[in-house]
Amino acid sequence: MAALASITPHLSSSSLQIKSHLSSNISHHSISWNYMTRSVRKTTRQRSVSRGLKIQCAATKPAKSPAEEDWKIKRELLLEKKVRSVDAKEALRLQQENNFVILDVRPEAEFKEAHPAGAINVQIYRLIKEWTAWDIARRAAFAFFGIFSGTEENPEFIQSVESKIDKSAKIIVACSSGGTMKPSQSLPEGQQSRSLIAAYLLVLNGYTNVFHLEGGLYTWFKEGLPAVSEE
Repeated sequence: MAALASITPHLSSSSLQIKSHLSSNISHHSISWNYMTRSVRKTTRQRSVSRGLKIQCAATKPAKSPAEEDWKIKRELLLEKKVRSVDAKEALRLQQENNFVILDVRPEAEFKEAHPAGAINVQIYRLIKEWTAWDIARRAAFAFFGIFSGTEENPEFIQSVESKIDKSAKIIVACSSGGTMKPSQSLPEGQQSRSLIAAYLLVLNGYTNVFHLEGGLYTWFKEGLPAVSEE
């Protein structure tokens, strides 16, 4: 009971930090945890309990992964590696005429609902699996905003892609919204998305023919392009 008492105040503090950061980032029901935790840093507290025993309890954020790198740095590398954005109709043509592979990085459930025919699914974010103090704090923060299926970065993303797609393949990475690398008056550095994060990870890991679906699968479906369902 003493150990539980020592954990509770700490989790409350961590949750408040996460809630504050979450409030400025939620724009999609399946938004990745990557966008919601940039400002949270490692915190550790020791509390004394009866008989002089000390128990260390921490809701500790893991070290920053490549997927959590600043968007500015990701964008610079994508441009340097000449990752090009294509619209939905061009993506379909490239798939049909030039053997491009469409890599759908949305959650598996969304993929099963509808996806381009022939697309390969490897989710870049997955449901939170563990129950460490940090994971409990994240679940609480998601729940505060009414999201009861919070997500985390998929640590097996690259390994799964490598098992399905050769590094010499021509890949079009797709997610729901697409994001953009194109600057605009309101977004001078474009806008990050799951597919652009995935494209960044692919070029970091040796993929040399990576493209990005501008407008995302939302545009694909809106334009009535070929789609299939697994349900």
